[in-house]
Amino acid sequence: MLLALILVMGATVALQKAFVPKFGLDLAGGTTVTLSPVTQNGKAPSQESLDRAVTIIRQRVNGTGISDAQVAKSNDNIVIQIPGAGRDEALRLVSTTAELRMRQVLAVAAATNQPAEVPTAAPTPSGSAAATPAATSKASAPAAESAAPNGNATPAGRALSKALTAPSPDPSTSTRATTHRRAGADAGTARSTRAARAKASPSAAPTPTPTAAPQDMGDPLAGQDTSGIDPALLNEFRTIDCTAKNRGQGAIDDPNKQIVACSDDGSARYILDKAAVQGTEISGAQAGTDPTTGEWIVQVDFKSKGATQFADITRRITTLPAPRNQLANVLDGVVIVAPTIEEAIPGGSARISGSFTQTTSTELADQLKYGALPLKFQQSSVVSVSSTLGQDQLHGGLIAGALGLIVVMIYLLLYYRGLGVIGIASLCVATVFTYLTVDILSHNAGFRLSLPHIIGLVVSIGITADSFIVYFERIRDEIKEGHRTLRSAVEVAWRRARRTILVADAVMFIAALVLFFLAVGDVAGFAFAMGLTTLIDIVVVFLFTKPLMSLVAKLRFFSKGHKLSGLDAERMGRTSAEQTLQEA
Repeated sequence: MLLALILVMGATVALQKAFVPKFGLDLAGGTTVTLSPVTQNGKAPSQESLDRAVTIIRQRVNGTGISDAQVAKSNDNIVIQIPGAGRDEALRLVSTTAELRMRQVLAVAAATNQPAEVPTAAPTPSGSAAATPAATSKASAPAAESAAPNGNATPAGRALSKALTAPSPDPSTSTRATTHRRAGADAGTARSTRAARAKASPSAAPTPTPTAAPQDMGDPLAGQDTSGIDPALLNEFRTIDCTAKNRGQGAIDDPNKQIVACSDDGSARYILDKAAVQGTEISGAQAGTDPTTGEWIVQVDFKSKGATQFADITRRITTLPAPRNQLANVLDGVVIVAPTIEEAIPGGSARISGSFTQTTSTELADQLKYGALPLKFQQSSVVSVSSTLGQDQLHGGLIAGALGLIVVMIYLLLYYRGLGVIGIASLCVATVFTYLTVDILSHNAGFRLSLPHIIGLVVSIGITADSFIVYFERIRDEIKEGHRTLRSAVEVAWRRARRTILVADAVMFIAALVLFFLAVGDVAGFAFAMGLTTLIDIVVVFLFTKPLMSLVAKLRFFSKGHKLSGLDAERMGRTSAEQTLQEA
């Protein structure tokens, strides 16, 4: 059964062409940075903030094109492992604090230049959406009767502002056309995974889009007002490719300057004005459902200063033509949402609605909450390993493992002779099984073989051999007691030895489990290897060593007590007559 399992695992490795496991930074070379969060009140950060920080840092690292980078939580710390990256590059990626800023949109276009024609929008009846490749959902300014995310409504009127309503890029699209939360690509068509239904306010005036001149057909700024925009930003806007992995994640943007930014899903590019509201002026954000419509919404509350700033910017841009009536929320250098403001939103509270799901509304609320209280990190440790040193450590670990295996095999042969061959065969099977397990885990579960893992695997050689020794000694004890054939001794010894083997392995596994969850870094890696090999030891002893011993007990070489079997009369401390009597 075990051999069949090994064949299946070997076939999996062959099909995936993954014959060598992936290595950790201490073997492959790279930089490991451990970050400790620093909060304003000195208390431990919330798990939501840590999860958001991990996501932001992972997006930064992945945006550089670095493969096999690892970003994970370790208790209240964040551990970043970047293979092949130098110390300076790794520190640059993770040292800046992600901040949220709200900026007016000055221009917007699809992520890349498209050779398609720019449509000419004819004036539409009052209430139609303007023809711009804009983003998105719908937002409300909660007045007295506005629904809160907890489902409780208060009596009074309700002021609606289409803060996330996306005008359709198609001039013929009606107000009920499905649009999206972020600006789309593909010939100016708005696209995203979060769709929202556009509903224009009754007072919205028709806004025809000018027809682009033939020479402007490929210009993403064709038909848009570029007044007041830095000419250098216009050139950057025309050339930026927001479909690339690096869309500006982690870029330090000056709140007092205009910037060019991409949407976080890579579907649109923006020219944004100076920051109107800082994320730290947000007091909270919560996802919930509207008790009237049942749709998922996000309610955002501002502090006193932020409420004034938000009311001022929404009042100022609400009468401007698209896309200058949009207010982009920029987190860590990318636009997470770019609402269209069609009414001033006073009162320090706004409600964002659209075709949200529970997951997408919670994600947006978490992004806004993180921007309200961004985590700052201090570098607890920075460890850089060159690829040459990593290879030296790998070779050293492999040599240590091979030497340990050889020494144990020699001991088994010298002391147990024929039984030692069974022990060596079991060790070989355990070695192959362990290698295949590590290889499959590294290519399918994100596991990376590191030096602590190798140390744990080397130490486990002795633990695995110990299980065989317990069984072999129990067989000898049963034979020494007499009146038993080798076959019966093998079975009786197994019933008694397996309890000892299970108890010993259980103690080892519990110790490895405690170390893994309470320790971090190298110690946790060592504990993982110990726990893995302990489980493999149980599988090998039960499914290979015991069945093999039952088979060889039928051979005359062992049953007759050959001098090289390890079960001869001299080694068992019996006379030849006793041996002959037992065989009979």
